[in-house]
Amino acid sequence: MQRKPLTTRKKVLIAVVSVLLTLLATLVVLNFAPNEKEVRQEIPRLYSIEDPAFQRSLGILLGPPMVSGNAAQELLNGDQIFPAMLEAIRGAKKNINFETYIYWSGTIGKQFADALAERARAGVKVHLLIDAVGSSKMSDDEMETMQRSSVEVRKYHPLRWYNLGRMNNRTHRKLLIVDGRIGFTGGVGIAPDWTGHAQDPDHWRDSHYRVEGPVVGQVQAVFMDNWTKTTGKVLHGDDYFPEIAPVGNMRAQMFSSSQEGGSESMHLMYLLAITAAKESIRLSASYFVPDEMTRNALVDAMKRGVKVQIITPGKHIDVEAVRRSSRGMWGELLKAGAEISEYEPTMYHCKVMIVDGLLVSVGSTNFDNRSFELNDEANLNVYDRDFAQRQIVAFDEDLKHSHRVSYEEWLRRPLQEKAMEKVASWLGPLL
Repeated sequence: MQRKPLTTRKKVLIAVVSVLLTLLATLVVLNFAPNEKEVRQEIPRLYSIEDPAFQRSLGILLGPPMVSGNAAQELLNGDQIFPAMLEAIRGAKKNINFETYIYWSGTIGKQFADALAERARAGVKVHLLIDAVGSSKMSDDEMETMQRSSVEVRKYHPLRWYNLGRMNNRTHRKLLIVDGRIGFTGGVGIAPDWTGHAQDPDHWRDSHYRVEGPVVGQVQAVFMDNWTKTTGKVLHGDDYFPEIAPVGNMRAQMFSSSQEGGSESMHLMYLLAITAAKESIRLSASYFVPDEMTRNALVDAMKRGVKVQIITPGKHIDVEAVRRSSRGMWGELLKAGAEISEYEPTMYHCKVMIVDGLLVSVGSTNFDNRSFELNDEANLNVYDRDFAQRQIVAFDEDLKHSHRVSYEEWLRRPLQEKAMEKVASWLGPLL
């Protein structure tokens, strides 16, 4: 039977569909393709965390170098975090620079908008950089309140036809710098979920950190990176980068990563720290989807006697696919001796690594491919035993509210659960 020739309309339709599919495929490749500088070789163990060569390597490979004379204070959950941030904002004299991924409407969002607007009206230069996707639940009221008061608000990578190739590159950084002298970073977003004290599933468990000292200049520089990319403006001078005298005894380093440059910095930092560990690794991971190289590094650490403890979210996770993908990877880690526990009361959003009771890394970075390769991230490394001990106390307190999953329990999980984990694992590189 002879086929009828295609009509002109059908030919046009086929051509349009072909173009759309090609564009879709191109966007997927542009947004999810691995970075050319991806770490592909195992990291050899050359030194311990205590070795000065380790600190030099962090400074040279990742940059900037660690600086002395700092003081850092942990803030646990919204009841401690938000009052400290708002107090710093309300006390600003010269400038406020604020970059965040999540900014939603609600009581806490209004408090920040009002505080920023009030300082701007008082003559303080206020710059707010919010992610276009993360701020999608921000109402026009907060935006108008700030803009009417001369707060300079910009959105990072707004979804436009000319930058669709970067739509999956978000700024996940959480940075607040006041007068170039006080800095904040950690995991908190400006949204109702982070208020309270993790008292129920509607109020998340998270940690944030207040820092003073010379390292604040590095925190400021990280903010300037994306502000300049977004606006084309360079903020500089003594008002933004004042000379800062030592205020404590901590050595610290603030570094960043982005898809456009240095995207492997976070991944490399974790690998270097894991490889250098000789006693213990404590990891609070809100999204724990480690790649094969990182899993191998953790297994190798346990083989040489390092105790590995990991806390992840339990059933109260905001992205179930992440939990499924994560649990499917636990087998080799549990078999090697890792202690993996699921936090039970609420969503666990902490992002903290403590190595050998000396190095603490905190910030916005998740333990997954999205943070390692796709997002713009920022982490503060603090090299101080007293500070590390306080974070261990907080970690141990979280363990009291977590269920430890044994290797035997992991093996006995239902077939349906295993199947869901398998499907989720295919999405692992995208999570």
